[in-house]
Amino acid sequence: MKHFVTLASNRIRLTMRNKIFLFFTLLMPLGLFFLFAGIFAKGEPRMVTYLLGPIISLTVMGSFWGLSANLVMYREQGILRRFRLAPVTAADMLASSIAANYILTMPTVIIEMLLARWLFHVTQTGSLLSLAILVSVATISFAALGLIVASVTNSMQETQVICQIVWFALLFFSGATFPLPMLPRVVQHLAVFLPATYLVIGLQKAMLFGAGPWMLRVEITALAGWAILAFFISTQLFRWEPGEKVSSRGKLWAVATILPFLLLGAWESKYGHIQGQAKSAYQSVTAPEAAPGPPAEPAKRPR
Repeated sequence: MKHFVTLASNRIRLTMRNKIFLFFTLLMPLGLFFLFAGIFAKGEPRMVTYLLGPIISLTVMGSFWGLSANLVMYREQGILRRFRLAPVTAADMLASSIAANYILTMPTVIIEMLLARWLFHVTQTGSLLSLAILVSVATISFAALGLIVASVTNSMQETQVICQIVWFALLFFSGATFPLPMLPRVVQHLAVFLPATYLVIGLQKAMLFGAGPWMLRVEITALAGWAILAFFISTQLFRWEPGEKVSSRGKLWAVATILPFLLLGAWESKYGHIQGQAKSAYQSVTAPEAAPGPPAEPAKRPR
């Protein structure tokens, strides 16, 4: 435990000096907050509440970019090699990275919530317990994604390319940028295979309808399971030395981290209700005559 705390503290100090991480965890999220809340929502409190889901999601998701870039940079500069001389394991190093990422990301989420209340008069934020649980699980999950990216890339250039591809998919195909019901039907079907979709919809259910943790069990369980799998695989692929390479088999293991959402997406496509819940959330803020209420649980199909 002592080694874990020491590593986490060192990671926080090192990260605070990294401009890439600070940009993706503080400057970019706050810029998106004012863009979404001030321009897209026009300062209307309930619309701001609706858009807080995508805003917080982008804050949580963006941290994976800085985390992966940090680890690759430390490996290239030989910093990880120095840590290797200490009595720590790969799991200690990666877990401390996730902890440091969590500690550095949470203040931005809290600032966004406070700004929404102070500047845009958002007083109803639904279930704060559900919000806290979902944001915490998602922050750990996307940090684990950053560990996977750092594990399979050999240079900062490769890291940036992969991060850009992943970021583009999460940004435009999950409802994080544009409301899911506004996207083409083919994109809506693709969205159920992306972890960001469950984060966005889960946050909107928690804040708009006050959905409790049990109503968000699918979203929370999926993100938590993904985090555990990604962390385990990243510990197996972790490299201390810049000269070490990842085998083709190792890269296949890294790709296997998408398996939970492939299975969940297939189930949602056939039996699920995530698209219906996204539509309910959207209509609750675009149709004033519609009384807001929690989305109904899916009806069981007769066998």
